This record gives sequence, C-alpha cells and structure tokens, in this order.
Amino acid sequence: MALTLPAGVQITAPIKPEYESILTHDALALVAKLHRAFEPRRQALLNARVARQARIDDGEMPDFLPETAHIRAGDWKIAPLPKALECRRVEITGPVEAKMIINAFNSGADSYMTDFEDSNSPNWDNQIQGQINLYKAIRRELSFRNEGGKEYKLNDQIATLQIRPRGWHLDEKHVLVDGQRVGGGIFDFALVFFHNAKEQVARGAGPFYYLPKMESHLEARLWNDIFVMAQDHIGLPQGTIKATVLIETILATFEMEEILYELRQHSAGLNAGRWDYIFSCIKKFKKNKEFCLAQRSAITMEVPFMRGYALALVQACHKRGAPAMGGMSALIPIKNDPIANEKALAGIRHDKTRDANDGFDGGWVAHPGLVPIAMEEFRKVLGDKPNQWEKQVEGRFGPAQWLDFQPGTPITETGLRNNINVGIHYLGSWLAGNGCVPIHNLMEDAATAEISRSQVWQWVVSPKGILEDGRKVTVDMVRPMIAEELAKVKATVLIQGEDTATYDQAADIFDRMSLTPDYPEFLTLPLYEAMA
Repeated sequence: MALTLPAGVQITAPIKPEYESILTHDALALVAKLHRAFEPRRQALLNARVARQARIDDGEMPDFLPETAHIRAGDWKIAPLPKALECRRVEITGPVEAKMIINAFNSGADSYMTDFEDSNSPNWDNQIQGQINLYKAIRRELSFRNEGGKEYKLNDQIATLQIRPRGWHLDEKHVLVDGQRVGGGIFDFALVFFHNAKEQVARGAGPFYYLPKMESHLEARLWNDIFVMAQDHIGLPQGTIKATVLIETILATFEMEEILYELRQHSAGLNAGRWDYIFSCIKKFKKNKEFCLAQRSAITMEVPFMRGYALALVQACHKRGAPAMGGMSALIPIKNDPIANEKALAGIRHDKTRDANDGFDGGWVAHPGLVPIAMEEFRKVLGDKPNQWEKQVEGRFGPAQWLDFQPGTPITETGLRNNINVGIHYLGSWLAGNGCVPIHNLMEDAATAEISRSQVWQWVVSPKGILEDGRKVTVDMVRPMIAEELAKVKATVLIQGEDTATYDQAADIFDRMSLTPDYPEFLTLPLYEAMA
C-alpha cells in the first residue's frame, strides 16, 4: 500500500492495509522532526557510553559526579503528579499483544506498563500492531477472540496505562529519515504520543511513560528535551507527560537524583529494574579480574549490592517527592503442581513484603494471577494510603554498598547449564516473535537472557569462573553443553506443540554471544539484525 510520506522519510518494510492508520503523514512528520533534532545527541551519548566503558575496562571505578554535587545538595522536588499516578501499589507489565493488553488492563493492578522493549520481540509487525492495539485500547475499542472462540474485552474499570519505548541503543531499521535509521525509542514514543496523548488527557490518565536502559543524567536530559518538543508540537502544556525511569544500570545508580532533576517537570519517579541491573554489573566490570558473580539463583535482592541499590533508590525518590517503584520478581503461578505453585506464591509474597517495608510505593508483577498477593502485601503496610512518599530512608549509600559484589559462589554445573538452556530457549522464542517467555516456571525476557549469556561469558574469561567441583569453566566445556541443552530445549518446545525452526539459529547466536573473546554489548543488537 502506498503511503503519503513526509519528505526524507522512507519505510523499507511491508505496509499492511491497517498500518496506514498509524503510519500517517503527520505522525511520521513528528518522528522525522524528533530524529533531525535529536539523533546527533543520541549518537553522541552512545559514543560516550563506549568511552566510559573503555575507562572502566582500564580500571576506573564509578563514583558520584563532582560537577553535579549542587544538584544532590540542592533543595528541590519534582513537579506535582496527577491523581492517576498517586496510587501504584501493584503494576503489571507485558508486551503490546492484544490478549496480553486486555488481560493486564483487567487484572486488578493499579497500573499497567505496556512494553515495546524487553518483553517484546521488536519485529515490524509486533511494533506496528502494538501501536494499533494501544490506539484501540485507549479508546476502549480493543477486543480479541482466540482460536477456541473465547472473547476478551476490556472491563469498565481498568489499570492506568504507562508505555515503555525502546532504549537508546536500539534502532528502528525499517524507518529511515534522510537515509539514517530512526532511534527505536523515538519511533515508538512519537507514534504513540501523536495518536493518543490528547485522547489520554481527555480521559484523565496520561500520557505516561517508562524509560529504560539509561546510564546517565544526560540521557535523561535528552528524553526531557524530546518531551518538550513533542508537547509543543501537538499543543499540550509542558509537564503533561509524566515518565518513570528504570534504574537498571549500575552507572545510573550514581546519578539517580540528577536523573530525577533533569526530568523534574515530567518525572513520575524511579523503578528498581533488577534483572537488567545485574546484567549491567556483569557487563561493566567484565574485565575486572576481581569481579565474578555467583550463578543467577544466588543473586537475590538481599545480597549487599542489590540491597544497597534498592534502599538508595527509595531514599533518592522520597527525598525529592517522587514515587519509588519496586522491580519484578520472575516467579509466576505454576499450573498442575500445587507444591511448586505454593512455593512460587510464597516467593512473590516475600518479595513484595520486603519492598513495601523498605518504603517502595508499589511493585511489579508479570502475571495477572499475582496481582492479589502483591496488592495484599502493600496494603498491609500502606493501609488505605495510596503511597508512602513521606517515608524517608536513613543512611548513606554509595560505592561502598553498590560495588560490594557478593556472592561470588556458588557456580555449579546445574547453574551453568540453566543459563545455556534459558538463553537458547529465550532466543529461539524471540526470533519467532515472542519476547516474553515462561521457562522453568519463571517469566523470562531480554534482561534475564542477557544475564544468562553474560554469566557464561564471564565464567569462561574470569580466573574465578570455577565450578563447585573444582573444574574451570572453559569454551571446551561450554560448547558441548550448548548442543546438549539445545536438544533439551527442542524436546520441550515440541511437547508444547510449538515450532522448533528458530532454535538452531538461537543456539548458534548464543554460542557466538557467550564464547566470543570480544564481549557483545547487547544480545538484542545482532538478534534484531537477524530478524526480518
């Protein structure tokens, strides 16, 4: 189908008839405007990440920025929040697929973060169909009928919508402006904002966003400047947009107050994105011979560096009048195994009890069945209050807590094989178009897959990558395990009645991403190039 495109805009993917409602001339004009204004800064910030990583590889350790000490010492608060964002005791997350959207909206959660990022496989159809789904959902027009004829519709009472665009490092390869790829985050944001922001304002809840993967306050400043231009472009008052930043990189922890400050007119607080945070720690210190984390199951929110990061986030947010949101436990309900299910639910209860008592104003779940448990634990602490913004966390937090990377053991063959198995399984699903996958009774997304391949890489490279039985993890040990775990994954997928076509490619990518001498920064970058 032929679209009327703005000058300089090119789309290299198929345009299905229904896509024309999203890929309109005026919406793409905003994409182009934002790209032309801000793409040089996006690229400069990505280059700054590379330079910072090189310094860390050479032994530099992160610390607070001296040039922003006045911000940390200053007396300021974020702008007041709208009523729709005052109560966020339970937030549910999931990709932009129609059934998921409806179930999440109807789950009983206070808020729903719909995801163009880590739980979504960003092929062209998923991105544009996701935009169509949200357009309909915001107007209460979205419905879905499954193969068995069951109909899904939105309830009268639904969760408050928040939308997560892609991170700064990801492109939208199918859309070019003046011959350059558009940033995936700009593309996702511009389309959903242009088509829906005024409608959301009219309905009293939005436009609200979640911002992922940032490493500095300058990256937050870029988002803020985009918000300012976008609001001016469609005629919304400044400060209408509200956005929560995921603190899911170790470097952003040192700039939490500065990030809140940069977005203070548009801030809706911070979220403790634990899985990407663990991945970030491995990635940043991968060449430090003293750094080697234990297997994933041992890295809980109670270990020193995770505990310090979580409490510091609450402290920073409440000091500045901002919501502090707890992160996601990967546990999900387990059908057909009451004992395992009870253990999983107890784990969720423990997670949300800790967060609520620590001062978080709410927490994430990945499944509608977990909303009641999470809600119950926050209500025990909050009572009828919508939040606990007034609760202040005492103490000083900094490098001593955040860089205390313990435990370093255990590393077991079971843990090594689990990383390989999860990595291959997730990559195969991602390549097939599904970015949110239950594996071994945990909900896995791109962040947990990143941990899986990064730990394998580090255990091979680090002198501390030694199994409990004394064997050193090596390429020669891992490569046969990849073949063995691939066979197990394929057997599991066949039992589930799914196609195994993408799993050989997934195993090959996992091999290259975990065993190459030069550590690839993001798993999703080569994956995205490999997909149509």
